[in-house]
Amino acid sequence: MGAYIVRRIAQGLLVLLLVSFICFVIFQYMGDPAWALAGRYATPKQLEMVRKKLGLDKPFYIQYLIFLKNALRGNFGMSFVSRLPAMQVILERLPATFELALMAMLIAIVCGVGLGVLVSVSPHSPASRLIMAGSLIGISIPTFLTGILLIMIFAVELRWLPPFGRGEVVRIFGNWRSGLLTWDGFRHLILPALTLSSYQLAVLLRLTRAGMMEVLGEEYIKAAWAKGLPQRAVLFKHALRNALIPVVTMIGLQFGELIAFSIVTETVFQWPGMGNLLLSAIFESDQPVIVSYITFVSLVILSLNLLVDILYVFINPKIRYV
Repeated sequence: MGAYIVRRIAQGLLVLLLVSFICFVIFQYMGDPAWALAGRYATPKQLEMVRKKLGLDKPFYIQYLIFLKNALRGNFGMSFVSRLPAMQVILERLPATFELALMAMLIAIVCGVGLGVLVSVSPHSPASRLIMAGSLIGISIPTFLTGILLIMIFAVELRWLPPFGRGEVVRIFGNWRSGLLTWDGFRHLILPALTLSSYQLAVLLRLTRAGMMEVLGEEYIKAAWAKGLPQRAVLFKHALRNALIPVVTMIGLQFGELIAFSIVTETVFQWPGMGNLLLSAIFESDQPVIVSYITFVSLVILSLNLLVDILYVFINPKIRYV
């Protein structure tokens, strides 16, 4: 296991290096950030001064080597717009995005896996057919449309929940501010979390149902029923555990995606997270923030994939890494 983890970490470092290089190549064709900083009426001399100040007058490979040298020290450059460390700007937005992704993932896991087990027991019942039809709707409707519909129903018509913003937050430690610990913050979190979880919930439901229906036909499940074991023990202890491998894989991938790509949901609900920050950075050609963001989310996704691989061993003891 130890050798496998070391090998995966080395592979992850190579992936991060490749991702950062691709970002720098793409940025050569994204426009000149000097125009955004100096203004549309800036003279050529002023533009040249801005490029020199930001180090944009150097060749591409020199800029990339400087970035790698600074990144090894934890310095990912200064934001062109805010003039603050780029990684600091991202980490300030991380709590909002992490709480939103965590709540959405919990909703998707509890409801998706639970309903998937329920549907697998009696797949031809009217309730199961209705649940599967609902999951198809969850997969088909775009996220932004789901968010708008939830705002219209629960915020505009019923006025039960706030339509946008993060609400009241409290400082836990350092720069980490949480909205989960206040009633106002929790109310603001419900609609965006439901919106963000809609697609993931539907996917987990259908994946759990497929895995459970396959496992429930195995001989050892029939033997468990024949022994007179309680339904809960047969379904959750024997069947679900053996159907969890693809579900856990999907959960790891989905959680990384929720943290990295919740841009649409954060835009619809004006959520002050990393997705909104990335969108602003793209509009303003703030390259250090974009590179830092992509590097950070790549690290998060790689870490989650490694964690999922380790969880396989605990779910199924037959799995061994060499």
